[in-house]
Amino acid sequence: MAEFDFDVLVIGAGPGGYVAAIRAAQLGLKTACAESRETLGGTCLNVGCIPSKALLNASEIYEEAHEGVFAKFGIKTEGVSLDLDAMHAEKTKAVGELTGGIEYLFKKNKVEWLKGLATFTGANTVEVAGKTVTAKKIVIATGSSVTPLPGVEIDQKVVIDSTGALALPKVPEHMVVIGGGVIGLELGSVWRRLGAKVTVVEFLDQILPGFDGEVRKESTKIFKKQGFDIKTGTKVTGVAVNGGKATVTVEPAAGGAAETIEADAVLVSIGRRPNTDGLGLDKIGLATNNRGQIEVGHDFQTAVKGVYAIGDVTPGPMLAHKAEDEGVAVAEFISGITGIVNHDVIPSVVYTHPEIAGVGLTEEQAKEKGAIKVGKFPMMANSRAKTIRDTDGFVKVIAEADSDRVLGVWVVSSVAGTMIAQAAQAMEFGATSEDIAYTCHAHPTHSEAIKEAAMAVQGKPIHI
Repeated sequence: MAEFDFDVLVIGAGPGGYVAAIRAAQLGLKTACAESRETLGGTCLNVGCIPSKALLNASEIYEEAHEGVFAKFGIKTEGVSLDLDAMHAEKTKAVGELTGGIEYLFKKNKVEWLKGLATFTGANTVEVAGKTVTAKKIVIATGSSVTPLPGVEIDQKVVIDSTGALALPKVPEHMVVIGGGVIGLELGSVWRRLGAKVTVVEFLDQILPGFDGEVRKESTKIFKKQGFDIKTGTKVTGVAVNGGKATVTVEPAAGGAAETIEADAVLVSIGRRPNTDGLGLDKIGLATNNRGQIEVGHDFQTAVKGVYAIGDVTPGPMLAHKAEDEGVAVAEFISGITGIVNHDVIPSVVYTHPEIAGVGLTEEQAKEKGAIKVGKFPMMANSRAKTIRDTDGFVKVIAEADSDRVLGVWVVSSVAGTMIAQAAQAMEFGATSEDIAYTCHAHPTHSEAIKEAAMAVQGKPIHI
């Protein structure tokens, strides 16, 4: 009889967990994945990345048709109306296709899905749905959940979190978004395009914490032009709900007179926290740090031998693609191969319009490390952006002054999320700005702006 039921047990089937399970199975390890949701894919596929992108795309198409944007291209639309139920249905269909796809991949790779919440009873044992399961190696990949705002109760009717914001049955007249980060701006964009007035309240002096300073300023300018009311340096001191309406009390973050904002939807979007409750970490003597995260070594092993952790429960950006890369790497480490994740080259994308993307260091971070050179190129001068009449934004390339090695790239453009992949790959290979500048780019494409920004680092852009 085998000593363990499985070689590897992964707890959580989000982007990190399901990828870790599939990769482990590919490497010949008997693998199981414990997941308490009724569908696989975690927050990302069920109530995060995927449904939000479906609504972002649909709302953008609606706004262009409804606001007469098509007319300048000779496309005349009349009587455009919104069928929100149909929009939600298409979103749900996309989610179902992708979550079902993971279930197919589990079967294809012989990964056993243990349905239920896994709780440690020992370093090699967990309990799932009343059954004890043993595994030689266990990977914690339980992701994260919405950070609550003290004193504010989420009812998913008037006061909502990101999950509730994906399923509103009608377009609110006025939505207040508490938090000017990625999720709040994306979901605020959806409902603004569909007709809501949107007010963003951000405690810090700028939106998009952690992004390049110049990008944050440009983004604020663009969002305000689109109709967002953005209140930075402002804190929320209370939210009162009465008769299907909310009164949000705010005051300057530095102190000052309070004011109230009336709204019929309040989206609480102040960040996310690691999911470690209910895991029974105390049973194996595994403590979290002061941010509730599980600290890991280079091989993703925790302080408890044989127990690993990846994704949002560990330090670093809470991004699906980071978790996926870590999922591959942890499976490879467990199987005896060296797994590789370059945590210095993890791109971030905001899927608003225009999109906002970055990889590597901000200009501020780079300056702290030493002398740098910066090249910029405006999308206004990019021929592809000109032809589609979508010229907001710019590309910025930051390089080390002496070596010319690229330290960071930041993009504001309608397709920034796609463009940033080139920058990430270049940085992974240790590229210089000159390497990018002398790489032939197809014309006309948005990506030529990256080439031109790299040329600008050398002081020789062609089209400005």
